Amino acid sequence: MDNMKVAYETMLGLAAEMVLDEALRNYRTEKIYHAIDDALAQGDAESFRRLTNELKAIQR
Repeated sequence: MDNMKVAYETMLGLAAEMVLDEALRNYRTEKIYHAIDDALAQGDAESFRRLTNELKAIQR
């Protein structure tokens, strides 16, 4: 029974980590989208390229 409890707790921990990772990825994605909009509005091509590359890396 102890092995099952350890396995269950491990699975819960992994599930919690996955949820947290997804929430952080979504938060960062939204921040990048807003920064891309700002870069476009300001005509900042270098920031636009850097941010779009970062966004591509996150979405892989």
